[in-house]
Amino acid sequence: MKRKLVITKDGSNTLYVPVMDEHYHSVYGALQESKHVFISEGLNRCPGKNIAVFEIGFGTGLNALLAYLESVCRNIKINYYAIENDPLDMQIIHKLNYPEILKLDEYGRKLFYDMHAGEWNRKLDLHNNFIITKIKDDLTLFAIPFTYDVVFFDAFAPEKQPEMWDKEIFRKIYNNMATGGILTTYSAKGEVKRIIKSSGFKVEIIQGPPGKREMIRARKP
Repeated sequence: MKRKLVITKDGSNTLYVPVMDEHYHSVYGALQESKHVFISEGLNRCPGKNIAVFEIGFGTGLNALLAYLESVCRNIKINYYAIENDPLDMQIIHKLNYPEILKLDEYGRKLFYDMHAGEWNRKLDLHNNFIITKIKDDLTLFAIPFTYDVVFFDAFAPEKQPEMWDKEIFRKIYNNMATGGILTTYSAKGEVKRIIKSSGFKVEIIQGPPGKREMIRARKP
């Protein structure tokens, strides 16, 4: 699938997919969106020193990189799972400007590239505080064998990838989530809210990232 590198309004990269007419991140700011939706309103709302994260849509690895940085900043241990059915080539990864815009040191840069280059479907011990397991599979067919405290739901938009926003998907996520767990997504569509709520979650509509008025945060009671 052809992808085009794009600079968003905060200076960070995203990718545009012409065949879908869809971007991987918000054009108003890829970095701002990821920090707000998945870190500030997701990961940072989860207490404890050992947190399991499940990302739906590994993509550029930006969310995983920010989670790693947060694990170091807060001195917490993160066991990170990410599922992706269409991984990016390393040629594309090396063009992304996240290491520069985040001012990563040599260790952080290496970790970002190792994260992408590492073997799929195998646990990668990248740091004392950060372990990642990338799963190359289709979530609609995947039987989740682990539990988690936080879900970063970062699939393409509902109108572009409707099969990922089905009630059965959210029910599957709910069933394997720890009690009190949190799911965040950039979407705030009424139908998405109804589907997530009908899957058992308690749903909140909260302030969105720059360029988007609202987003969804959901909890498992």
